[in-house]
Amino acid sequence: MTQETAPVDAAPMRLPVERETVLDPPAKLAELRAECPVSRLTYADDHLGWLVTSYELARAVLQDNRFSSRPDLRHSAVHQVLGDGQPPEEDVPGMFVGMDPPEHTRYRKMITGELNVRRMRLLEPKIEQTALKLIDDMRAGGNSADLVSAYASPLPSLVICELLGVPYSGWLKIRPVSEKMLRTDSSAEEVKQCFAEIFAYLAEVVELRHTEPGDDLVSGLVALDELTDVEITAIAFQLFTAGHETTMNMLSLGTYTLLTHPDQLAALRADYSLLDGALEELLRHLTVIQFGISRAALEDVELGGVTVRAGESVTISLPAANRDPARFADPDRLDLTRPATSNVAFGFGVHQCVAQQMARAEMRIGFRTLLQQFPDLRLAIPVGEAEMRDGAIVYGAKTLPVTW
Repeated sequence: MTQETAPVDAAPMRLPVERETVLDPPAKLAELRAECPVSRLTYADDHLGWLVTSYELARAVLQDNRFSSRPDLRHSAVHQVLGDGQPPEEDVPGMFVGMDPPEHTRYRKMITGELNVRRMRLLEPKIEQTALKLIDDMRAGGNSADLVSAYASPLPSLVICELLGVPYSGWLKIRPVSEKMLRTDSSAEEVKQCFAEIFAYLAEVVELRHTEPGDDLVSGLVALDELTDVEITAIAFQLFTAGHETTMNMLSLGTYTLLTHPDQLAALRADYSLLDGALEELLRHLTVIQFGISRAALEDVELGGVTVRAGESVTISLPAANRDPARFADPDRLDLTRPATSNVAFGFGVHQCVAQQMARAEMRIGFRTLLQQFPDLRLAIPVGEAEMRDGAIVYGAKTLPVTW
């Protein structure tokens, strides 16, 4: 029998965000998943919607075209303006992350065409060269460094700049602006200003590629002659910001995780053929998109024993879904030899991360190079004292002092 609301003991609440440990999502998410996997949620603007915490129902929502990605329809569980990371100017043409098919399909097809196998093959040696150069710089500075500023941040930044044809010097100026835009404690006006600054900078890059094309994604989109400069700038904006944040935080938090699980790290060092599976386990275990993804119901939908009414928002907790014991045995334990099972760290369905293979390549090469070049890598601070980016949309280490 379908019920109109969640059980009485699952009264409307704000999204659980408080962590008891560095590497585990809020404990309340596990309680909700066990008791009421579709529970009432009060959003930042007091909209009454739903929180999904089970793996099965998370995938069900993410592949159901009755749930919309449009930011003008959905509400934010954590920030009235920023939401899942979607910029406030949702009406800008080319913001495909906030579109539904068929509009979304059109843009995604063009982007995946540019992120082809040839480009990825050309990019991988450059990722390795970049990683080795950063490690040389770390060694030149002594026997210790902040892994975030010395390695985890510049590696994906340099790669995304290479991919898009954006000067790295420009990114260094934009980086603090991007960080501010992706914080939940930034005001509406601050977010809008940050968006405008980044968009204006990338618009200059797009304009330049008309007269000075290169072997980069922006030049490829310009050459297609199917998109306006505003559309290309919007696409570059989304890849530029998201392409750095997720990989940077996975590299920093993943390294912290390995260094605090010496048995797992030893197994990986003994057999690097485990790396691909280890990467998937780190993605599952950490799930750095810590506040999840939101959708809006376009019609009444029965979901997990409740009726989600048209117009109501649904937030999918990716960290909770990736720790669901119904899908992953002993889900709170890190096991780099765990058999491959599809996690939802990159989302699911038509909106699954368009650049996930590039991100995987960056992480695979980044972790392997770091661990091989520094066989004695270890934390330079006591376990538990690493400073985390709690108020950021993408979770990770703010600083990570290491030594070797």
